[in-house]
Amino acid sequence: MASDSPNGSRGGAGGPAAQAEIAKIRTLALLGPAGAGKTSLIEALLHHCGVITAPGSVEKGNTVSDHDVLEKRMQHSLYASLVHMKHQGLRIHAIDTPGAPDFVGLALPALEAVESAVLVINAQNGIELMASRMMEAAAQRGLTRLIVVNKIDAPGVNLPALLEQLQAAFGRECLPLNLPAGGGTRIVDCFFNRAGESDFGSVEAAHRALVEQVVEVDSAFVDRYLNEGDVDASELHAPLEQALREGHLIPVCFTAAKSDLGISELLDVVAKLLPNPFEANPPKFLEGEGADAKPLQAEPDAGKHVIAHVFKINADPYLGKMGVLRVHQGTLTRNSQLFVGHARKPFRVSHLFMLQGKEHVEVDQAIPGDLVAIAKVEELHFDAVLHDAQEDEHIHLAPLDFPTPVHGLAISPSRHGDEQRLWEILSRLVDEDPCLKVEHVGLTNETLVYGLGELHLRMLLDRLRDSYKFEVKTQPPRIAYRETVSAPAEGHFRHKKQSGGAGQFGEVYLRIEPLERGAGFEFRDEVKGGTIPGQFMPAVEKGVRQALASGVVAGYPLVDLRVVVFDGKHHSVDSKEVAFVTAGRKALIAAVQEARPLVLEPIVHVEIVTPESAMGDITGDLAARRGQVNGTRSAVPGLITVQGLAPLAELASYQSRLNAMTSGQGRYSLALSHYEAVPPNTQAQLMAAHKVSDEE
Repeated sequence: MASDSPNGSRGGAGGPAAQAEIAKIRTLALLGPAGAGKTSLIEALLHHCGVITAPGSVEKGNTVSDHDVLEKRMQHSLYASLVHMKHQGLRIHAIDTPGAPDFVGLALPALEAVESAVLVINAQNGIELMASRMMEAAAQRGLTRLIVVNKIDAPGVNLPALLEQLQAAFGRECLPLNLPAGGGTRIVDCFFNRAGESDFGSVEAAHRALVEQVVEVDSAFVDRYLNEGDVDASELHAPLEQALREGHLIPVCFTAAKSDLGISELLDVVAKLLPNPFEANPPKFLEGEGADAKPLQAEPDAGKHVIAHVFKINADPYLGKMGVLRVHQGTLTRNSQLFVGHARKPFRVSHLFMLQGKEHVEVDQAIPGDLVAIAKVEELHFDAVLHDAQEDEHIHLAPLDFPTPVHGLAISPSRHGDEQRLWEILSRLVDEDPCLKVEHVGLTNETLVYGLGELHLRMLLDRLRDSYKFEVKTQPPRIAYRETVSAPAEGHFRHKKQSGGAGQFGEVYLRIEPLERGAGFEFRDEVKGGTIPGQFMPAVEKGVRQALASGVVAGYPLVDLRVVVFDGKHHSVDSKEVAFVTAGRKALIAAVQEARPLVLEPIVHVEIVTPESAMGDITGDLAARRGQVNGTRSAVPGLITVQGLAPLAELASYQSRLNAMTSGQGRYSLALSHYEAVPPNTQAQLMAAHKVSDEE
């Protein structure tokens, strides 16, 4: 086998040797805000484990995980990157995730691939919004959580106060496993050795707090602790793992990655305390769809049939599609035949890779706990479940709660004729990121791309240009206004055309009536006496629908009205379908102009998550944008969720405004609520703009 291969002398796929190999695996995702030092921490860990000769630097652009050109340019992570290392006979898979809120859609999927979530906190900045979001998401997935306070050697940090903030935000179960000592020059253990003094707090007191927290999950150890006054930490492995699984203990460690402080101690914590695949909560697989779906247990057993999950897609313009996956059950080998979800035809695994940043290390096989990649399989997609037994075709993981992309751009190719290629490239990029969305809006004839913020979309445009050499034009998306009427009216038009030969003749009388919001369109034929023969009525309706689609007063589709055709005339020779199409369209236009037309705008539900300190600014700004606040709630300490309604047109570039009010800590989501009439001055502006465009 290759030196980095997960294979070994395994004594059969499900034998004791294979299970022993699984017990040596640790998987962890480094999560948290941008600037917390996750990438530097990965570099320090790789250096300590002998994978690299010296730690790289984000500033110099030579780190293992931030290998993309855009990441080097921006000097922070934009994609989830995988590394692996060995320590004390263990194999550690680690995922470095992006920390900017715009890229949370690329960070959250890492939670589905690991046993442990390592939340990295910048000691200078304290608890930021991204830290709270990722901590909550990790708890929802039932992961073991470990907090690493990084950059403790930075000037002006107050570590005791920060520990209190962590306990206030995430619970009293956040307890230090180690503490800084010697003026921040070394780290002392509080669990196993508990020797020496720390820079704050008693090491012995920290040890007692840890032991008391752990023994609470096991009544037998509680009795021993009460009777004997202490329990040897080496005996507490089973209750410790239970406490970690239940979230009854969230260990806190202290590091300064760039000065190598606390790195060896952190590796020891990973080795001794973090769970292997047998000890962690099982992944949340479901069998079946919708309300009938039932929990399904995927067991970390190398001898059972394969169940794996694709948590990341790489769409490389040269290498093709690559799926990065976590093996949950069974043994995956080269030449394995796998099904993708409910597909009936399997594909063959021709190559299996373990990723080390941008490097692809080919391996022979992967066992439960391993994170590997399969290249050039177009059927792969994000969230796909791979299996080698057709009875598993309806297995899927409980869905992650992704934020809704609401920041939009209208996008078109710079060169005419490249529309199809643009759509193909955008589809590949959307495959990679669950929080990107692309759609073609027929009402406005635009291709729209939606993301989580301006940075998110800017990176998409940079990838189009840098990776795919594709130039585009952009503009803000048009608001999908609509038109309607507010009063009944009648319309009439006679179409008569004589051009030497057979002529054209058709005459239509109709009336229109407003319907309730959301009722749509209703067409009725109430013609009596055959004044419009039945064979021409579809042509009349076609003309009416043409007018509905193009609009009358502002160029937007007409909705929520009833059209009743009640009279007309025809000519036995000259009447043709084209004549009644024209008569129907122009009769409707005449009626709408007399029916007190209105322009309607979309009103959206808006949900804004903001630090408490910015709540007044948020509510005031929403009111200034013709919005209204319907309520507030608090789910995470220090954060408030504001719920309300606002016109979509008033929320263009709202993320920029929100960033200014919340120092970049706010986020929002939108969902369509209903349509209502725009203010009179806005309607006048839209009508005037439509008149100018018609004249042009």
